[in-house]
Amino acid sequence: MSASLRVPAAPPPLDSPGAATTLLEAYRPGTDRFLATPGHTMLGSGTAALVPHDARPLPLRVRETLEAARRAGDPAPVVVGSVPFAPGGAASLAVPETVRWATALRTDPLIALHGPDAGDGDDWRIREVPAAQEYAAAVAAAVERMRDGEFDKVVLARTLELTSARDLDLPAMLSRLARRDPGGYTFAVPSGPGITLVGASPELLVARRGSGLVANPLAGSAPRSGDLAEDVRRAAALLDSPKDLHEHAVVVDAIREALAPFCSRLDVPERPTLVRTAAMWHLSTTLTGELRDPSSTALDLASALHPTPAVCGTPTDVARQVIADSEPFDRGAYTGMVGWQNADGDGDWVVTIRCAEAEGRTLRLFAGAGVVAESSPAAETAETGAKFRTFLSAVGAAL
Repeated sequence: MSASLRVPAAPPPLDSPGAATTLLEAYRPGTDRFLATPGHTMLGSGTAALVPHDARPLPLRVRETLEAARRAGDPAPVVVGSVPFAPGGAASLAVPETVRWATALRTDPLIALHGPDAGDGDDWRIREVPAAQEYAAAVAAAVERMRDGEFDKVVLARTLELTSARDLDLPAMLSRLARRDPGGYTFAVPSGPGITLVGASPELLVARRGSGLVANPLAGSAPRSGDLAEDVRRAAALLDSPKDLHEHAVVVDAIREALAPFCSRLDVPERPTLVRTAAMWHLSTTLTGELRDPSSTALDLASALHPTPAVCGTPTDVARQVIADSEPFDRGAYTGMVGWQNADGDGDWVVTIRCAEAEGRTLRLFAGAGVVAESSPAAETAETGAKFRTFLSAVGAAL
């Protein structure tokens, strides 16, 4: 999966078999905050401090919250949580009372054991917002505007609202998501009053350790197939797709431009590679660099990148307006970022995709597709359906 860096500033991770899955199984909704990456697993419990919401830049508020926690006696405070898509929206970030660390789920042999059963899905009532036909019409309208030269790309999303007759079992959902893609980024964090953001993203926005950084944008996708020969054919076709390669290049160029002012060195591969999840193939580029100013934090970098063309479009301001005009819902935390940062400025921030917001007995699932002038409304609608499968499989539901 995505590249990761070692975490020198965190307490030494537990590396005994079962340490990571123990943290996964210990998660409880409410004030627990769980995050698993390709490098480590973290479980924060309780709330020692909340990052305030005001007019100051978010990285400054996070830095000051961490410094205050350190002065109050916490030797290694960490901020964990989510940042919404909308500019100026209220982030849901907190310093947990306790933080436990373990090695990555992908290296824990117990992650291969069968997890909680997802059931047969009979309890779910599903509503599409918007309906697939309306989404395809929005894609077609955007394509027409792009062909007229108004903008270059927009990422349009749709949602599924799943309502259950019984209480949601979020720990079981989280466990199934983690076991389905243990090499990715699995998370469950509060994202608002009575709301839990839970998901399994394949995409690292940026990680920072000391003076080193890694960014791993994904753009250009194809659904997986259960037939091996067809799955390989789809992967090869994605690597050779002019439409997807162009979409990916736009994202990589934007990330290079945003990170360059922070870096004394920035290495960008010439061509993308492939990464896979259980549901999708993605074009992937791993950028690595060295910071010019060691005081630049992980959230400084993430804030400079957010939103990338992979989740918004380009030009950004025009794409945001097209999204606001086309999507009949508020994205909330979807296509924002979720992650952690410590008082030394190290941290991981992940693009918030393949996720759902849980509130009461309702789950709101999100999926989007990058729309360019060459896009097919039917193909982009099918892509969102394939992306929904990550979460639908975790709850035993299907479209």
